[in-house]
Amino acid sequence: MSAIDTLPPLREVIASHGLSARKSLGQNFLLDLNLTAKIARSAGDLGECDVLEIGPGPGGLTRGLLAEGARHVLAIEKDARCLPALNEIAAAYPGRLTVIEGDALRIDPLEHLTPPIRVAANLPYNVGTELLVRWLTPDKWPPFWTSLTLMFQREVAERIVAQPGSKAYGRLAILAQWRSNARIVMNLPPQAFTPPPKVSSAVVHLTALPEPRYPANPKLLEKVVAMAFNQRRKMLRAALKGLAPDIEDRLIAAGIAPTDRAETVSLEKFCALARSLEG
Repeated sequence: MSAIDTLPPLREVIASHGLSARKSLGQNFLLDLNLTAKIARSAGDLGECDVLEIGPGPGGLTRGLLAEGARHVLAIEKDARCLPALNEIAAAYPGRLTVIEGDALRIDPLEHLTPPIRVAANLPYNVGTELLVRWLTPDKWPPFWTSLTLMFQREVAERIVAQPGSKAYGRLAILAQWRSNARIVMNLPPQAFTPPPKVSSAVVHLTALPEPRYPANPKLLEKVVAMAFNQRRKMLRAALKGLAPDIEDRLIAAGIAPTDRAETVSLEKFCALARSLEG
């Protein structure tokens, strides 16, 4: 018996269903149910929320979310081999777990969820960043989610919370911190997973702000930031020269020295530059 419910330990589940992790799917299974319950708790109060989970695998985090009181969990899983194990969890928590087989990049989860909605996932490494960027850049804000509690490679997690002046600071930090509060809530060593990845992992919790931290046109801000960091070693007057013929004047108007490099410029000043370019 596991510590959080009446279902078998995950090692038994994996053995009985023949679920070896597949590198091609970015799979690394977290088998310690005490850890998965801790991750679920870091997502906040789940009792009045639906939860979207991407890549549940054999269901370790799924069980943690349900045991911690999630109103309803929608689990999207690409690997058909995992479905029997997930269906066993659904039977143990009647009416509270819906499992959909498919690619999370192609499925609209909102057809199956009722607000308020939290997202909690041990994201497959090969799609994690793309999903995060999608959730941070919807056409309308506030987004469908109130919070994201996501596991990444530690290097990616550090990029999300990075501050100006650090090597990790870049486009991901700008996108995350413009519209949310982001913090690392847990670190996990490779040994916590089966098979152990070559890198450490970390869980990031992002809470959606009611409106962006500073005013800016989203598409223009994304364009400015992408251009700035694509050539991060260049001075901004060179990296951004294609945006406007008077880019040096625009930079100065935003409080940025034309000789600055992208990694030294704050979120607030990037937003000021986007406003200056729009004006």
